[in-house]
Amino acid sequence: MLKLHTIRAQGVRIRIFVTATNTDIGKTHTILLLMEEAARRGLRPAAFKPIETGVTPKGPADGLKLLHAMRRLNPDTERLAVGDIVPYRFGLPAAPFVAKGETKIRYDYLEEKMKEVERLCDILFIEGAGGLMVPIDGERFMIDLPRLFDAHTLLVAPGRLGSINDTLLSIEALRNRGIGSDLAVNLQEEREDFEKVTRPYYRAARIDHCLLPEESGRCLDRLMRSGG
Repeated sequence: MLKLHTIRAQGVRIRIFVTATNTDIGKTHTILLLMEEAARRGLRPAAFKPIETGVTPKGPADGLKLLHAMRRLNPDTERLAVGDIVPYRFGLPAAPFVAKGETKIRYDYLEEKMKEVERLCDILFIEGAGGLMVPIDGERFMIDLPRLFDAHTLLVAPGRLGSINDTLLSIEALRNRGIGSDLAVNLQEEREDFEKVTRPYYRAARIDHCLLPEESGRCLDRLMRSGG
């Protein structure tokens, strides 16, 4: 694992792309947990969400949560606005392909904005929208962003009944594209279901995974080894 003094001395910055098996699984929640853990270790965390849909007049809900946490945990990000960490914001709660309307997604612009945020941190969490095969435009899907941003991937899955299928499909999609990833299971109200109906298979199939929130530290350890 990269040590803090190595990260600072060599100017190493770690990029983690956080995706999920579907929408509303807990990507933002996971990033908030990992930013807290990173800050406890003396790292300067930050987050970047290239595209957010379902944005209300109050602003992008996920982006605002990430921004407030960043400002609290990393004073170097205090001057950033929500538009700096969520460059594309659309009102319709739909895949970006639909929600963007006639807007053209410029990937060079996304890289530029990402690097502006990255200069202020040691570890950057990049949040996707929905699951891996959510279409962005006529050319790219969310699964294309880890390679675009040269980031290691964290797949977030639920523990409820039915999650094994979605999780295995997502893992297979990542492997087929040669994208390195780790798995975290976000347990909120599903702990009993997970232990009874999901975890026995993961153990039998030797699918390594971290449980959130209690294994946030172990999850960050794995990400720092792989993402650095």
